[in-house]
Amino acid sequence: MLSERRLEVLRAIVQDYVGTEEPVGSKALTERHALGVSPATVRNDMAVLEEEGFIAQPHTSAGRIPTDKGYRLFVDRLAGVKPMTAPERRAIQNFLDSAVDLDDVVARTVRLLAQLTRQVAVVQYPSLTRSTVRHVELLSLAPARLMLVLITDTGRVEQRLVDCPAPFGETSLADLRARLNSRVVGRRFADVPQLVQDLPESFEPEDRGTVSTVLSTLLETLVEETEERLMIGGTANLTRFGHDFPLTIRPVLEALEEQVVLLKLLGEAKESGMTVRIGHENAHEGLNSTSVVSVGYGSGGEAVAKLGVVGPTRMDYPGTMGAVRAVARYVGQILAES
Repeated sequence: MLSERRLEVLRAIVQDYVGTEEPVGSKALTERHALGVSPATVRNDMAVLEEEGFIAQPHTSAGRIPTDKGYRLFVDRLAGVKPMTAPERRAIQNFLDSAVDLDDVVARTVRLLAQLTRQVAVVQYPSLTRSTVRHVELLSLAPARLMLVLITDTGRVEQRLVDCPAPFGETSLADLRARLNSRVVGRRFADVPQLVQDLPESFEPEDRGTVSTVLSTLLETLVEETEERLMIGGTANLTRFGHDFPLTIRPVLEALEEQVVLLKLLGEAKESGMTVRIGHENAHEGLNSTSVVSVGYGSGGEAVAKLGVVGPTRMDYPGTMGAVRAVARYVGQILAES
């Protein structure tokens, strides 16, 4: 275990390196931080930190930089989440409150996260596998043609055209709409097939074919929309950190183009707490020089998806974690109110 003083030295090295982009020497540390010990003692502490693998010497200069292991200890033990200021919180709320629908919420969230953190922002759409049905609307377009509209508790709206095997009157349509909603509203998508399987039998024989067709379309919609979707923004921010990536930025950009990689990075939505993966903790080789900060968001205290940022390991972790957490909280509130 490192002593408290050596932890303080590590914290100072991380803060200075993130702020200046320059390897940190013992003289600079004692000048900039009230460590209460001589430069010789700090040099000794730095030697121990290097021996333990928390810092490294990038070249023959006197300065040291944090390693992945050093950043990990900093995040786990030393970094508090930096709270957003009141003006920042108001700006987030006002920007997100202006969204007109779910696509707009996701697009605005990506833009906001990229601007606040100056990193690459990734936002996962609310997963329908974890959503519940808010309402099913059925509209008559022609005697044998309907439109089915599915609205979820997270504000997603899915529309499908239904060609019926026979004309379907307004009275029957109103009856089907009422019975369908009484069974599925407030229920999870996974439960819907079981809840509606015997519904056709409760209708007159001449209407059962149409009821079955409507239910088939509804169930197909539930299956289709379980596919995970992501929105990404702020990729250009990476160009500001060119020197933070060994050799080239290309592997990072290629990894960010793969949706499967990004979904794995964000992790399971049910892990709703803050997750920070640093450097080689990211399984994808192209992202070994990056860190990923992610958190779940949702309504009613249950995460329906994840959002987060990807940037170089030389990142302002307290500020990034604070921004990611604040934005997730506001997105959850909007979903709850939508």
